[in-house]
Amino acid sequence: MDVETIRARLSALPISEIQYLPETYSTNDDAMAWAQAGAPEGVVVIADKQLKGRGRLGRMWVTQPGTSLAFSMIFRPTLEEIEKLSLFSPLGALAVAVALEDLGLSPEIKWPNDVLLSRKKVCGVLAETVWMGSHINGVVLGIGINVATGSVPDSNMLLFPATCVESELGKPVDRLSLLESVLRHLIEWRKQIRTERFIEEWKKRLAFLGEKVTVQKPDGEITGRFQDVDEHGALVLSVEEQYHTIFAGDVKLRPLEE
Repeated sequence: MDVETIRARLSALPISEIQYLPETYSTNDDAMAWAQAGAPEGVVVIADKQLKGRGRLGRMWVTQPGTSLAFSMIFRPTLEEIEKLSLFSPLGALAVAVALEDLGLSPEIKWPNDVLLSRKKVCGVLAETVWMGSHINGVVLGIGINVATGSVPDSNMLLFPATCVESELGKPVDRLSLLESVLRHLIEWRKQIRTERFIEEWKKRLAFLGEKVTVQKPDGEITGRFQDVDEHGALVLSVEEQYHTIFAGDVKLRPLEE
Protein backbone atom coordinates (compact mmCIF):
# COMPACT_ATOMS: atom_id res chain seq x y z
CA MET A 1 0.00 0.00 0.00
CA ASP A 2 1.41 3.41 -0.99
CA VAL A 3 -0.07 6.87 -1.25
CA GLU A 4 0.00 7.11 -5.07
CA THR A 5 -1.84 3.80 -5.47
CA ILE A 6 -4.37 4.85 -2.83
CA ARG A 7 -4.97 8.20 -4.54
CA ALA A 8 -5.45 6.49 -7.89
CA ARG A 9 -7.95 3.99 -6.46
CA LEU A 10 -9.93 6.69 -4.65
CA SER A 11 -9.76 9.32 -7.40
CA ALA A 12 -13.46 9.02 -8.29
CA LEU A 13 -14.57 9.94 -4.76
CA PRO A 14 -15.10 13.53 -3.52
CA ILE A 15 -12.19 13.41 -1.08
CA SER A 16 -10.31 16.65 -0.49
CA GLU A 17 -7.00 15.12 0.61
CA ILE A 18 -5.45 11.74 1.47
CA GLN A 19 -2.84 11.43 4.19
CA TYR A 20 -1.14 8.02 4.20
CA LEU A 21 1.04 6.99 7.13
CA PRO A 22 2.91 3.65 7.05
CA GLU A 23 2.80 3.72 10.85
CA THR A 24 1.12 5.91 13.45
CA TYR A 25 -0.24 5.75 16.97
CA SER A 26 -3.82 6.64 16.04
CA THR A 27 -5.40 7.87 12.82
CA ASN A 28 -8.07 9.58 14.91
CA ASP A 29 -5.44 11.51 16.87
CA ASP A 30 -3.79 12.59 13.61
CA ALA A 31 -7.11 13.58 12.02
CA MET A 32 -8.19 15.45 15.16
CA ALA A 33 -4.95 17.47 15.13
CA TRP A 34 -5.38 18.35 11.45
CA ALA A 35 -9.06 19.18 11.94
CA GLN A 36 -8.22 21.52 14.82
CA ALA A 37 -5.59 23.14 12.59
CA GLY A 38 -8.25 23.88 9.97
CA ALA A 39 -8.13 20.90 7.61
CA PRO A 40 -11.15 20.88 5.28
CA GLU A 41 -14.06 18.49 5.06
CA GLY A 42 -13.19 15.22 3.36
CA VAL A 43 -9.61 14.69 4.51
CA VAL A 44 -8.94 10.95 4.96
CA VAL A 45 -6.07 9.69 7.13
CA ILE A 46 -4.99 6.09 6.45
CA ALA A 47 -2.41 3.99 8.29
CA ASP A 48 -1.00 0.57 7.47
CA LYS A 49 0.12 0.00 11.07
CA GLN A 50 -1.62 1.58 14.04
CA LEU A 51 0.03 1.24 17.43
CA LYS A 52 -2.57 2.75 19.75
CA GLY A 53 -5.81 3.09 17.85
CA ARG A 54 -8.61 4.12 20.18
CA GLY A 55 -12.04 2.59 20.41
CA ARG A 56 -15.02 3.46 22.57
CA LEU A 57 -14.55 3.42 26.37
CA GLY A 58 -10.79 3.88 26.00
CA ARG A 59 -10.15 0.49 24.40
CA MET A 60 -7.04 0.05 22.25
CA TRP A 61 -7.25 -1.06 18.59
CA VAL A 62 -3.86 -2.22 17.26
CA THR A 63 -3.43 -3.03 13.57
CA GLN A 64 -0.60 -5.00 11.97
CA PRO A 65 0.81 -4.09 8.53
CA GLY A 66 -0.99 -5.59 5.57
CA THR A 67 -3.84 -7.12 7.58
CA SER A 68 -6.37 -4.40 8.39
CA LEU A 69 -7.93 -1.14 7.38
CA ALA A 70 -7.40 1.74 9.79
CA PHE A 71 -8.56 5.17 8.66
CA SER A 72 -10.27 8.35 9.82
CA MET A 73 -12.26 10.96 7.91
CA ILE A 74 -12.87 14.61 8.78
CA PHE A 75 -16.42 15.94 8.50
CA ARG A 76 -17.56 19.54 8.88
CA PRO A 77 -21.25 19.06 9.76
CA THR A 78 -23.90 21.60 8.87
CA LEU A 79 -26.04 23.19 11.59
CA GLU A 80 -28.81 20.73 10.71
CA GLU A 81 -26.41 17.77 10.95
CA ILE A 82 -25.17 18.94 14.35
CA GLU A 83 -28.67 18.22 15.63
CA LYS A 84 -28.03 14.59 14.63
CA LEU A 85 -24.41 14.44 15.78
CA SER A 86 -25.01 11.18 17.67
CA LEU A 87 -25.68 9.46 14.34
CA PHE A 88 -22.16 9.84 12.95
CA SER A 89 -21.02 6.65 14.72
CA PRO A 90 -23.97 4.70 13.29
CA LEU A 91 -23.10 6.26 9.91
CA GLY A 92 -19.70 4.59 10.04
CA ALA A 93 -21.17 1.24 11.06
CA LEU A 94 -23.84 1.38 8.35
CA ALA A 95 -21.29 2.21 5.63
CA VAL A 96 -19.10 -0.73 6.65
CA ALA A 97 -22.09 -3.08 6.86
CA VAL A 98 -23.31 -2.17 3.37
CA ALA A 99 -19.78 -2.54 1.96
CA LEU A 100 -19.57 -6.04 3.48
CA GLU A 101 -22.98 -6.86 2.03
CA ASP A 102 -21.58 -5.90 -1.38
CA LEU A 103 -19.11 -8.78 -0.86
CA GLY A 104 -21.95 -11.21 -0.23
CA LEU A 105 -21.66 -11.25 3.58
CA SER A 106 -24.41 -10.77 6.17
CA PRO A 107 -23.11 -8.30 8.76
CA GLU A 108 -24.93 -7.07 11.84
CA ILE A 109 -24.35 -3.92 13.87
CA LYS A 110 -23.83 -4.25 17.61
CA TRP A 111 -25.38 -1.11 19.05
CA PRO A 112 -24.26 1.52 18.61
CA ASN A 113 -21.47 1.02 16.11
CA ASP A 114 -19.48 -2.24 16.14
CA VAL A 115 -19.91 -4.40 13.05
CA LEU A 116 -20.25 -8.17 13.47
CA LEU A 117 -19.90 -11.17 11.17
CA SER A 118 -21.23 -14.45 12.56
CA ARG A 119 -21.80 -12.43 15.74
CA LYS A 120 -18.07 -11.80 16.07
CA LYS A 121 -16.56 -8.32 15.92
CA VAL A 122 -14.97 -7.42 12.60
CA CYS A 123 -15.03 -3.62 12.81
CA GLY A 124 -14.97 -0.84 15.37
CA VAL A 125 -16.03 2.77 14.86
CA LEU A 126 -15.16 5.85 16.90
CA ALA A 127 -16.63 9.32 16.30
CA GLU A 128 -15.03 12.29 18.07
CA THR A 129 -16.20 15.88 18.12
CA VAL A 130 -13.90 18.73 17.11
CA TRP A 131 -14.50 21.86 19.20
CA MET A 132 -13.64 25.46 18.46
CA GLY A 133 -14.09 27.12 21.82
CA SER A 134 -17.64 26.25 22.85
CA HIS A 135 -18.78 25.52 19.28
CA ILE A 136 -18.80 22.21 17.41
CA ASN A 137 -16.47 22.60 14.46
CA GLY A 138 -16.21 19.09 13.07
CA VAL A 139 -16.40 15.34 13.52
CA VAL A 140 -13.60 12.83 13.07
CA LEU A 141 -14.88 9.37 12.23
CA GLY A 142 -12.39 6.55 12.74
CA ILE A 143 -12.91 3.04 11.39
CA GLY A 144 -10.87 -0.11 11.96
CA ILE A 145 -11.66 -3.31 10.04
CA ASN A 146 -10.10 -6.76 10.50
CA VAL A 147 -9.44 -7.84 6.92
CA ALA A 148 -6.90 -10.71 6.98
CA THR A 149 -6.36 -13.42 9.59
CA GLY A 150 -3.34 -11.70 11.11
CA SER A 151 -5.56 -8.82 12.21
CA VAL A 152 -7.48 -10.82 14.83
CA PRO A 153 -5.95 -10.59 18.34
CA ASP A 154 -5.43 -13.63 20.54
CA SER A 155 -8.66 -14.71 22.21
CA ASN A 156 -7.26 -14.02 25.70
CA MET A 157 -6.98 -10.33 24.75
CA LEU A 158 -10.60 -10.00 23.65
CA LEU A 159 -13.65 -8.79 25.55
CA PHE A 160 -15.91 -9.89 22.67
CA PRO A 161 -15.26 -12.64 20.07
CA ALA A 162 -13.56 -11.33 16.91
CA THR A 163 -13.15 -12.42 13.31
CA CYS A 164 -11.91 -11.02 10.00
CA VAL A 165 -13.43 -10.48 6.58
CA GLU A 166 -11.27 -13.08 4.83
CA SER A 167 -12.16 -15.83 7.32
CA GLU A 168 -15.87 -15.19 6.86
CA LEU A 169 -15.64 -14.83 3.09
CA GLY A 170 -13.29 -17.78 2.58
CA LYS A 171 -11.00 -15.96 0.17
CA PRO A 172 -8.55 -13.02 0.06
CA VAL A 173 -9.92 -9.49 0.08
CA ASP A 174 -8.37 -6.49 -1.65
CA ARG A 175 -8.01 -3.88 1.08
CA LEU A 176 -8.12 -0.90 -1.26
CA SER A 177 -11.31 -2.12 -2.91
CA LEU A 178 -12.92 -2.48 0.51
CA LEU A 179 -11.64 0.95 1.55
CA GLU A 180 -13.09 2.54 -1.59
CA SER A 181 -16.43 0.82 -0.99
CA VAL A 182 -16.67 1.92 2.64
CA LEU A 183 -15.77 5.53 1.81
CA ARG A 184 -18.26 5.60 -1.06
CA HIS A 185 -21.05 4.37 1.22
CA LEU A 186 -19.98 6.84 3.93
CA ILE A 187 -20.31 9.73 1.52
CA GLU A 188 -23.66 8.53 0.15
CA TRP A 189 -25.29 7.65 3.48
CA ARG A 190 -24.08 10.90 5.06
CA LYS A 191 -26.48 12.68 2.68
CA GLN A 192 -29.36 10.83 4.36
CA ILE A 193 -28.24 11.07 7.99
CA ARG A 194 -31.23 13.26 8.90
CA THR A 195 -33.82 11.00 7.26
CA GLU A 196 -36.07 8.25 8.60
CA ARG A 197 -34.62 5.91 5.98
CA PHE A 198 -31.17 6.24 7.54
CA ILE A 199 -32.48 5.15 10.96
CA GLU A 200 -34.47 2.30 9.43
CA GLU A 201 -31.52 0.96 7.43
CA TRP A 202 -29.29 1.09 10.52
CA LYS A 203 -31.99 -0.41 12.72
CA LYS A 204 -32.74 -3.39 10.48
CA ARG A 205 -29.10 -4.47 10.73
CA LEU A 206 -28.91 -4.24 14.54
CA ALA A 207 -27.88 -7.41 16.33
CA PHE A 208 -29.83 -8.50 19.43
CA LEU A 209 -32.86 -6.33 18.62
CA GLY A 210 -35.84 -7.92 20.38
CA GLU A 211 -33.54 -10.02 22.57
CA LYS A 212 -32.65 -9.77 26.24
CA VAL A 213 -29.46 -7.80 26.80
CA THR A 214 -27.44 -6.34 29.63
CA VAL A 215 -26.28 -2.74 29.39
CA GLN A 216 -23.28 -1.88 31.53
CA LYS A 217 -23.29 1.75 32.67
CA PRO A 218 -20.86 3.63 34.91
CA ASP A 219 -23.38 3.37 37.77
CA GLY A 220 -24.16 -0.33 37.29
CA GLU A 221 -25.88 -2.84 35.02
CA ILE A 222 -29.42 -2.88 33.71
CA THR A 223 -31.00 -5.91 32.02
CA GLY A 224 -34.04 -5.88 29.76
CA ARG A 225 -35.26 -6.44 26.23
CA PHE A 226 -33.67 -4.45 23.41
CA GLN A 227 -36.95 -2.93 22.24
CA ASP A 228 -36.04 -0.22 19.74
CA VAL A 229 -33.84 2.75 18.89
CA ASP A 230 -35.04 6.35 18.70
CA GLU A 231 -34.40 9.06 16.12
CA HIS A 232 -31.11 10.02 17.80
CA GLY A 233 -29.82 6.44 17.85
CA ALA A 234 -30.45 5.89 21.56
CA LEU A 235 -31.27 2.37 22.72
CA VAL A 236 -34.78 1.81 24.08
CA LEU A 237 -34.71 -0.92 26.74
CA SER A 238 -37.87 -2.56 28.06
CA VAL A 239 -37.55 -3.44 31.76
CA GLU A 240 -40.62 -4.83 33.54
CA GLU A 241 -43.01 -2.98 31.20
CA GLN A 242 -41.12 0.29 31.60
CA TYR A 243 -38.99 1.86 28.89
CA HIS A 244 -35.50 3.24 29.48
CA THR A 245 -33.72 5.38 26.89
CA ILE A 246 -29.97 4.82 26.94
CA PHE A 247 -27.46 6.90 25.02
CA ALA A 248 -24.17 5.38 23.88
CA GLY A 249 -21.67 7.39 25.96
CA ASP A 250 -19.84 5.24 28.49
CA VAL A 251 -21.98 2.12 28.19
CA LYS A 252 -21.57 -1.27 26.57
CA LEU A 253 -24.08 -3.89 25.54
CA ARG A 254 -23.89 -7.66 25.69
CA PRO A 255 -26.48 -10.33 24.90
CA LEU A 256 -28.04 -12.30 27.74
CA GLU A 257 -28.69 -16.01 27.37
CA GLU A 258 -32.31 -16.75 28.22
